[in-house]
Amino acid sequence: MALLLILLLMIMELHVEAPEEVTEGETADLTCKTTCSLTDPTFIWYKDGRPLTTKTIKNNQLHLQTVSSEDAGSYSCAVRGSQHLRSTAHSLRVRYPPKRVSVSISPSGEIVEGSSVTLTCSSDGNPPVKIYTWFNGSTPVGEGKTYSIPNIRSEDSGDYTCQSRNDHGERRSTAVYLNVLYPPKNVSVSISSSGHILVGFSVNLTCSSDGNPPVQNYTWFKEGGTSPVGSGQSYSPLQSGSYYCEARNEHGAQRSDLVPVDLNGHSVILYGAAGVGLCGVAVFLAGFFCMRRKRKSRNVDDPDYVNTGLRVKPPDDVSCSVNVYENVTGSGLNAPPPDDDSSSTDDYENITDDYENVTVLIYTINIQFLRAEKQRPPPVSSQTADKEASDGQTSQTLKGAVKTLITPLNF
Repeated sequence: MALLLILLLMIMELHVEAPEEVTEGETADLTCKTTCSLTDPTFIWYKDGRPLTTKTIKNNQLHLQTVSSEDAGSYSCAVRGSQHLRSTAHSLRVRYPPKRVSVSISPSGEIVEGSSVTLTCSSDGNPPVKIYTWFNGSTPVGEGKTYSIPNIRSEDSGDYTCQSRNDHGERRSTAVYLNVLYPPKNVSVSISSSGHILVGFSVNLTCSSDGNPPVQNYTWFKEGGTSPVGSGQSYSPLQSGSYYCEARNEHGAQRSDLVPVDLNGHSVILYGAAGVGLCGVAVFLAGFFCMRRKRKSRNVDDPDYVNTGLRVKPPDDVSCSVNVYENVTGSGLNAPPPDDDSSSTDDYENITDDYENVTVLIYTINIQFLRAEKQRPPPVSSQTADKEASDGQTSQTLKGAVKTLITPLNF
């Protein structure tokens, strides 16, 4: 029976014709051939020993559209009814760039400063990846399938990636973060003052440090003492001296340098400045009240003035009128003193200026009026004479009034 099967297989001579290797993305055709003349044969295709489909294929060709890496494998064929007589297997290889690139960290768990860490890059590609490049962020830091960091430091923390490359392309892994834990470092103390000279003065000390995890435990010490004098990131000393802080996390502790604090020196400076300031205020207030008293005394001695208006007919015109202003002393109007809320010193000075301007104006009007009197023509009729007599009487009256006003002004 076995001999019969061998003879049948030799007669049929089934074999697969296909390329041995294709590149991902290309197409591939696999053909099942036989030397026998078969009437309407139906071919069945197998990949790695399993049927490709439950349905029969009525032709002898298998077409692979857009080959992928998953299409790589061992292919064979058979004729329906003689599935036990399969062709010899044909191996199809697919070339493709790196895939599934990943990074593993050894040892796993927390990474403490001073320990050693090894990163390993894995990938899938055909041909196999030979070139690996390591990056911390965007900066290249190493080559090879593995990358080791002996005696790791806090500066080595960051996102690490591996780039794999072969003849058909490259791909980079997902970033892996290296979180390096370390004790406090760069511990320092800053000093600042606060308060008011009349209320109280204090000095505030602040401790700063760098650590991972961040420092939560701060302790303050005074030079020469063994017991802590305070805790917390800030501390306000009550005595002069030199102080330092100790920063601690779960991986260690570090102390700052000594910082001198002189509370007595600050007090002398502040109270000295306060004394100078108070003296200055006292001198200013004394001068201010002295000037007010002198100005008030001057205002009481000066006369007050007010303007009144008189209407007088000019000698040469009956229908027109001219306002003549005169100064009257002792009118009962008083200039408000500088400390009155209703007026100001500027208002009082303006009244004095107005007095001088009005005096000059009255003097000018009087001169013009006298000149007009001298230039009047002689009377030509009795009516004119009566008018002139009347005007003369008015002129005499006005002259007397003007003279009375000008006399006290020392013109």
